[in-house]
Amino acid sequence: MNRHQLPVLNGRVAESSIYADGTRKKIEPAPVHGPYDRARHVVFSVLVAIWVLLPIVPINGHPALFLDVEHRRFFVLGGTFTPQDFWLVFFLASGVGFGLVYATAVLGRVWCGWGCPQTVFTETFFRPIERLTKKKHWLRHILFFLIAAGIAHVFVAYFVSIRALWTMMLGSPTKHPEAFAWMLALTGLFYGNFAFFREQLCVVLCPYGRLQSVLLDDDSLVIAYDEKRGEPRGKKGQTTGDCVDCRRCVVVCPTGIDIRNGLQMDCIACTACIDACDEIMDKLDRPRGLIKYQHGKILRPRVILYSVLMAIGATVFFFATRTRTDFEATLLRQPGPPFVREESGLRNGFVVHVANKTSAPKTYLLEPEPDAGTQYILPMSSVEVAAMSDARVPVFVTAPSDLHGKPKVRIRVRSGEETRVVEAVFLGGS
Repeated sequence: MNRHQLPVLNGRVAESSIYADGTRKKIEPAPVHGPYDRARHVVFSVLVAIWVLLPIVPINGHPALFLDVEHRRFFVLGGTFTPQDFWLVFFLASGVGFGLVYATAVLGRVWCGWGCPQTVFTETFFRPIERLTKKKHWLRHILFFLIAAGIAHVFVAYFVSIRALWTMMLGSPTKHPEAFAWMLALTGLFYGNFAFFREQLCVVLCPYGRLQSVLLDDDSLVIAYDEKRGEPRGKKGQTTGDCVDCRRCVVVCPTGIDIRNGLQMDCIACTACIDACDEIMDKLDRPRGLIKYQHGKILRPRVILYSVLMAIGATVFFFATRTRTDFEATLLRQPGPPFVREESGLRNGFVVHVANKTSAPKTYLLEPEPDAGTQYILPMSSVEVAAMSDARVPVFVTAPSDLHGKPKVRIRVRSGEETRVVEAVFLGGS
């Protein structure tokens, strides 16, 4: 197949899970066995294990991944984050998005076939159940619902912790109606998706699949049919091509396409057709590889540009995170008039807001830095802040009535070796 030109169907109707009139064709792919199938299931097992263990395995006293939205605390691989760290989400989202674009340019749809949760859960749980309960639909859907409920519970554990989830499961739903409602909604969503919607999520809804025409190029890694070797296809002994038109590659495809028609957006690069075709070639005593992974040059302008951009992004992220501290401090003006004129002079009221972003209590020292005749009144020179909490300390700054200009109000906040200087402008001067 010419990699610089899309294949022509020559009048053949392209196979798909959707008919020409838009109606859906029910897909129940046949089982397939081979090296790629075994490798994928090893990868799936590792991914499922990681997904289950992340909210369970403790790191620094907290789950490896715990998004405590209720208390606005986020624990990620031993790190503790607060809403003040929300700016890091920009790097996370852009990094994941760009990484997917980069991986697609080099490895094609490796994410869809080897790492996407839709594929992982379908092939690990739902597809085997479907095959084992072929004539017992009622049992199939009971098991589907139970698996969907299990997936929903693990998902909820990321937001309430596994310990709290276990307590909720043993208690009455009326004691935690919000979490119970989320569990029911997610169970219904997962059940409907994996029991009925299946490949339509990839073919119809997923935007990543619709972007393949711009993310892939002529040199990307794709699954391809060797048309020169396979055509003309036909029964063994009746044609010169190696393809015997057994359609084994079609019946094992989870999206119902015919890979012999060339690269299609419905293809999720699951490699099932490779194993199926190799199995037939072995039986016919012909070389494997009629359907295979195919790629061109790895180092090319697009990949080099992506690599440079990825390196720049990683560098910016590294230096940006270096500025992150374990606490935040701000100097806020107290509600009311901006300044008060008294017989003794001018007075401004402020509040030092200190947020402890660590999972342990901390003591913070408050050290004023007077300027231009200003005087500071602090009710305390230090404040102890509980873990993942904050505190506010009032500060009054006075100055002579004949003050000229707008001097700076500065307070140094220290905790160990970390220091933050907060400042504001003193108002009321001429």
